[in-house]
Amino acid sequence: MQPVAPEKAEPPQPFFILYLSGDEYADELERLTFWVEHLLLPVYGAEVTSQSPWCPQWHQHTEAIGYLHALWLGWQAKTGAEADAMGPLEWHRDWLGPIMEVLRNPSGPFAGCKPGQHRAKERPTVEPAAGPVR
Repeated sequence: MQPVAPEKAEPPQPFFILYLSGDEYADELERLTFWVEHLLLPVYGAEVTSQSPWCPQWHQHTEAIGYLHALWLGWQAKTGAEADAMGPLEWHRDWLGPIMEVLRNPSGPFAGCKPGQHRAKERPTVEPAAGPVR
């Protein structure tokens, strides 16, 4: 009998949505969208004002996608079957409040967006380094 070589284990792939591309990104964004639209906003989506903006096209803001995906991953970890009794409290205290504060800040990712109106943010330009980067 010939010895069988052990299968090489695939290195773990990044799961954070901003590391995904193509169909993997689209599938993860679809799952995130379901959670945002059916749980987060109906329960925690306070009224939209100029001091607390929200963009109806939040999925057009990469920064917001990153924050919301992290919030959703935290939700799963802190409220799922494996979570302990303090998980929901920790999620509200450590994740929901701080992330919603950033997202809903007047100078945050949705600055300039209004109900029914999306405004793309202009990002700072980046110039190449003059010499070798160390």
